[in-house]
Amino acid sequence: MRIVGGRLSGRKIEPPLSLVTRPMMDRVREALFNILAHRDWGKDIGDLFEGDIHALDAFCGTGALAFEAISWGAARATLFDKDSLALKIARQNAATLGIGGQCSILSADSTQPPQASSPCKLVFLAPPYRKNLIPPSFAALDAAGWIAPHAVIVAEIAKKEPFEAMPGCEVVVSKNYGDTALYFLRR
Repeated sequence: MRIVGGRLSGRKIEPPLSLVTRPMMDRVREALFNILAHRDWGKDIGDLFEGDIHALDAFCGTGALAFEAISWGAARATLFDKDSLALKIARQNAATLGIGGQCSILSADSTQPPQASSPCKLVFLAPPYRKNLIPPSFAALDAAGWIAPHAVIVAEIAKKEPFEAMPGCEVVVSKNYGDTALYFLRR
């Protein structure tokens, strides 16, 4: 695994230590970040990678999505996971990349998150497939203050899973890559 774009492009990150974590393929992550960086998100959102952008990786696994966001220009990221092996590799990857100071890596359940210190303009929801965790996670994260009023949310599910936009959000782009479906939502 590697960082696919931005200032850390080409740097290696360690793969998951457990079978519980399903990392996103590099080519899918590259396509995802090209959409985030080059799409016009409207004046309320603006450029996702300029200014003091806080990203949330709510099911972080190895941390690849959060680290990629920092590589592309996000100022900081918060990462959640419940799996201790995932948290261990995410912390190791942040340290290896030299961005540990920009990351807050927490043992947390995205369906019962801690209260946010600040809202996030960029939110990644990539839970285990076929568990219908996106709706309850979005509701809980929103209630705890993690999702900014004008945010972009990227939801990853299995291609054959049903998907419905969360309340107050509109699907702007949807793409399929093999068994993976990505939904880009604007709040």
